[in-house]
Amino acid sequence: QDPARAHHPTVMARKALELHNALISVIGDEDTVTGMLLAGIGNVDARRTSNFLVVDAKTTPAQIEEAFHRFTKRNDIAVIIINQYIANMIRPALEAFEGTAPAILEVPSKEHPYDPEQDPIHRRTRLLLGIRD
Repeated sequence: QDPARAHHPTVMARKALELHNALISVIGDEDTVTGMLLAGIGNVDARRTSNFLVVDAKTTPAQIEEAFHRFTKRNDIAVIIINQYIANMIRPALEAFEGTAPAILEVPSKEHPYDPEQDPIHRRTRLLLGIRD
């Protein structure tokens, strides 16, 4: 292996994540969470703590926000995937989050298509590039 490549920031970051067994967590509707679990991201530790939350009609915004805060405080979670329409339910909590990790990725769901105007990353990118409507 190329020694210069071994010290490349991307390679070092990957090794750090592998070393710490970093996880991806999901906050989503049943279809989204089921798909992610089938892809292998599910984890339940010895204390029966999971890295996912299935949101249904009975799930309150307070429960969603509590799961979001729980996931952002965990050292072993590198990415939180959340359905965009669910993210809108806890938008103030998402906007208040100032950490660099975990990364928060908003994704569409089967029932709710992606809306770029609701995506804070899309809005910030447009602002940085000076793109106006």
